[in-house]
Amino acid sequence: MKVAVLGAGAWGTAISISLSARHAVKLWARDAALLAAMRAAGSNQRYLPGFALPAALALVDAMAQALEGAELVLAAVTTNGLRETLKQVRATGRSAPLVWLCKGFESEQARLPHQICADELPPEVPRAVLSGPSFAEEVARGLPAALTLASADAGFARTAARALHGATLRVYLSEDVAGVAAAGAVKNVMAIAAGISDGLGLGLSARAALITRGLAEMTRLGVVLGGRPETFMGLAGAGDLILTCTGDLSRNRRVGLALAHGTPLAAALAGLGHAAEGVYTARAVARLADELKVEMPITRAVCRVLDDPGQARAVVQDLLAREQKSEY
Repeated sequence: MKVAVLGAGAWGTAISISLSARHAVKLWARDAALLAAMRAAGSNQRYLPGFALPAALALVDAMAQALEGAELVLAAVTTNGLRETLKQVRATGRSAPLVWLCKGFESEQARLPHQICADELPPEVPRAVLSGPSFAEEVARGLPAALTLASADAGFARTAARALHGATLRVYLSEDVAGVAAAGAVKNVMAIAAGISDGLGLGLSARAALITRGLAEMTRLGVVLGGRPETFMGLAGAGDLILTCTGDLSRNRRVGLALAHGTPLAAALAGLGHAAEGVYTARAVARLADELKVEMPITRAVCRVLDDPGQARAVVQDLLAREQKSEY
């Protein structure tokens, strides 16, 4: 199959490496200088250092060239970059089924990726979301991972899943696009919270409590947005949440660790060198929760620490001092 991967960050590069063994893959980036450096080094030293790019992988900076002949498009840009990328796709006049890999809410409008796709793509274009517990470095290394692919189009879901499924990458099917998208977005906010907790040295018990209550928070919002409760117990929900809250490769968790040590947000992000979707998603989620009257105390706590890292301990104390209540 001819596959176009849009976005040469860590995840876009990793999935391109993984798929190149069995598909004809083109990797697009709008930054021509980045692609030139990748060609020269034979690797993506900026976003995924240490992994050789397959000789068969084509690197392109022209959108029309990337989409030429494509039978499947994977959008691996950030959620905030998805709308502009889809506009560029539409401007080429070319069309192919789309799977997006980003996990977040659009900052200004608090819209999930499937809502952005509905805004920017013709309704007849098949589309799906691919999400679940997966670190780019591990996928590039060929380590086992399992993901969920959700689409309202069952036929396309099966076709896309077959294309993406491999010896070490298992792909499960779902029809719950809203639930998978919401879970992938909110778990990034919870990962920042877990990093803050670990950075403050609050212990493993506190982290476990935070993950569990974070899952409840994710589910409350996700169900209101149209997701199914069981989705949040699966790979795209609990699976991805556990990974990103505990794994040292989690960018959002690393932001939380830095904030807990008093590092200003701008400095934390500069040190990261990558996008951390949870930073941009947190405030959008908080606004949406207010509008929908969904209780999300952990999300609001994260927003307070993003605004003022020096208040991290006070924010934790406020969470602990909340009124006692039933768990369910």
